[in-house]
Amino acid sequence: MFPALETEVKQETLPDPYEDFMYHHLQYYGYFKDHRGSLPTSATHQHVWKNNPRYLLSGSFGERQGMIPDPLQKEKLLYSLMLSSPLLRSRQLLHDEFGEVNPCLREPRDLFTFFSSSGPLQAPRWPIECEVIKENLHHIEWVPPQPEYFYQPTGNEKLPEIVGEEKGTVVFQLDSVPTEGSYFTSSRVGGKRGIIKELAVTLQGPEDKTLLFESRFESGNLQKAVRVDTYEYELTLRTDLYTNKHTQWFYFRVQNTRKDATYRFTIVNLLKPKSLYTVGMKPLMYSQLDAKTHNIGWRREGNEIRYYKNNRDDGQQAFYCLTWTIQFPHDQDTCFFAHFYPYTYTDLQCYLLSVANNPVQSQFCKLRTLCRSLAGNTVYLLTITNPSRTPQEAAAKKAVVLSARVHPGESNGSWIMKGFLDFILSNSPDAQLLRDIFVFKVVPMLNPDGVIVGNYRCSLAGRDLNRHYKTILKESFPCIWYTRNMIKRLLEEREVLLYCDFHGHSRKNNIFLYGCNNNDRKYWLHERVFPLMLSKNAPDKFSFHSCNFKVQKCKEGTGRVVMWRMGILNSYTMESTFGGSTLGNKRDTHFTTEDLKSLGYHVCDTLLDFCDPDRTKFMQCLTELKELLQQEIHKKFNELGQDMDLEGSWSDICLSDIESSTSGSDSSLSDGLPVHLLNVADELNQKKKMYKKKKKKPLQTRKQRNEQYQKNNLMQELKLTEDALSFQERAGFASSTLQKQPTFFRNSENASSSAMRNEKPRLNESQLHGRDKGTSLDPSKMTSILTKSKERMQTEKPRPTVSCSPKRSTNSSQEPAADMKSHWSRNRYPATKRGRAAMTVYPSLHIYTYP
Repeated sequence: MFPALETEVKQETLPDPYEDFMYHHLQYYGYFKDHRGSLPTSATHQHVWKNNPRYLLSGSFGERQGMIPDPLQKEKLLYSLMLSSPLLRSRQLLHDEFGEVNPCLREPRDLFTFFSSSGPLQAPRWPIECEVIKENLHHIEWVPPQPEYFYQPTGNEKLPEIVGEEKGTVVFQLDSVPTEGSYFTSSRVGGKRGIIKELAVTLQGPEDKTLLFESRFESGNLQKAVRVDTYEYELTLRTDLYTNKHTQWFYFRVQNTRKDATYRFTIVNLLKPKSLYTVGMKPLMYSQLDAKTHNIGWRREGNEIRYYKNNRDDGQQAFYCLTWTIQFPHDQDTCFFAHFYPYTYTDLQCYLLSVANNPVQSQFCKLRTLCRSLAGNTVYLLTITNPSRTPQEAAAKKAVVLSARVHPGESNGSWIMKGFLDFILSNSPDAQLLRDIFVFKVVPMLNPDGVIVGNYRCSLAGRDLNRHYKTILKESFPCIWYTRNMIKRLLEEREVLLYCDFHGHSRKNNIFLYGCNNNDRKYWLHERVFPLMLSKNAPDKFSFHSCNFKVQKCKEGTGRVVMWRMGILNSYTMESTFGGSTLGNKRDTHFTTEDLKSLGYHVCDTLLDFCDPDRTKFMQCLTELKELLQQEIHKKFNELGQDMDLEGSWSDICLSDIESSTSGSDSSLSDGLPVHLLNVADELNQKKKMYKKKKKKPLQTRKQRNEQYQKNNLMQELKLTEDALSFQERAGFASSTLQKQPTFFRNSENASSSAMRNEKPRLNESQLHGRDKGTSLDPSKMTSILTKSKERMQTEKPRPTVSCSPKRSTNSSQEPAADMKSHWSRNRYPATKRGRAAMTVYPSLHIYTYP
């Protein structure tokens, strides 16, 4: 009944506290015991199991005397023990100072160690408000055989007026869209629970030509489609989740197409006043039938392209429209439209899985989890470098940090990153040399949540992550906080030669860099050498004249500026156009994915030139930069109409004053705290207002105190008086009484006899209660006092009235006098201090007199 008391197992002590605890805890139940009933120590444990298979194959595990183990149970137990033992799970064994073998991880495990090429991937996690269709979309990569030229406007393009739902028919609309005022709460794989609704219209038959729209997939963001004519549709894009801004990226699907018809699409709620569509950029189209039959992928299509201001205005912000016409290549086809070549989170995972399962690339590319995003999606970190022969060689390596997709709608950054990874992971001699001399830290997708839901600029916090690199809110901006912390720790280990964040630009053609001017004379103009070299290696794509190195105050929270202030001299933001090139052989042509990937190769090639031990190229670039700077200064002085001071030094000139302030976005509108914290703050403020104590009343002047005292006394007397007259009756009674001016005696008999006289005696000092001697009450003054009292009472809250008629007794003539005398004694008040009202008491009448 009590096996722990009945057993006589010898107590053994193991060096590992955990093993010692588990051994004494489980020894009575037959686990981890050999035939002699003892547990091998950690030093011999692996040696015995490895060289004596009977410990894994015999029936001693979990057997008890008199019991025959089930073969299936024995097999399950065998595998459970193999997986539970750290010695069998790990090949990274280290020897301690006593020579014993102890399991210890020299480095973290790979993410995809047990995955095959067809193995499972981590499914994207969506906010619980988002509906997601269960379709895996895949687009083939394809390079057009001919250059895709810009659209040349004719001036006869149609500018359709916006009709809207009033005159059109809604053929697609998302049910619920989280906008400003709401905030992210939780996520799950597959998004919203429940049955996925069919949002597109139902076709009435095979002759129905209505297009079927859909965008509930990765990176899709169409919110509504309105059919205004047979082949004309107005489209509304969904804003970034939990905001009411940022509509530039679009990606949606259409079905039920007709080949011989010309369709017109008009996006009606774009926010930027300027766009590359005004200078010839075309939207992208993808046909599934062309992909299957002709192996054709994304291509630039569209005619009659115009970008113009919307004729509708909500009074707060202006909207802009993009319109184009299209002819589909096939009937009953499924086509996609996009602002630029999509690159989704699933695309990245498939690429990283292929790298992790490559036996050669996995030797010098280590894949790790940097952190988890707000929705719980993995932010990946790649460390790429060749193994070093000695610790000194490893410590001498400099680091290069690259990142992309902090803005989810700028997919061109992912294509540049893919080109860089393809080259640096290749067997090229230049790639091997770069891996020998550098340690590359790569974050290929900084904002996976925004990429998944189809945002253009923000994360699920409703904020632009590229304005929060200085944040301390790790829970609200985990991707940025962990990236900055990783770079900070990297700087403690080694020098970081270069930092570059890949972006997209919606208003300029070509590719260019934003950097940071260095005011140190020792490194004057050094930050411009790498961009100049890159422009020479890619002359038909990269424009050095479009580069800018001014550090603006509104950009203090960007990755480029923060890393520069952390000590990285060559800190850049690479801006790649959504359009194409205006340089060299590629002039007036759109960029393809191959063009962007080739730029990743040029980045690697430029790194070799930049770090070449032979400094000839470096010094030549510095000389050229000084000449270019001199030309810029001459041009600037000519514009200002001033003469140059040739005696001064070029290094004394502030370069920021020469350069113009350029910005690729209006993302400063998305600064500030995350939206969920703002909502929490609003709720707290409302609760504080509900339970807030009343403010103390300000101190009153003497005059205000006197008036308040007089008002309080008057109200108290009116309340206590049982037989009060109305104001009209009281005024009339007082006038008649004052005209008679009766004299009050101390006994009732004198009072009764005096009431019948017509004498006019004066009020004595005791009756005046503080009034000046020799004065009398004027009837007109008495009426004025009562009138003022009536006005004060009207300003106060009404009180319940009481009967005011005087009670008259039917007894003898002495009884009223006695009652009147007792009434006087009850209501007589002593004279008040100076400055306060005094009261003279009359029968059933209270009169205020003032000194």
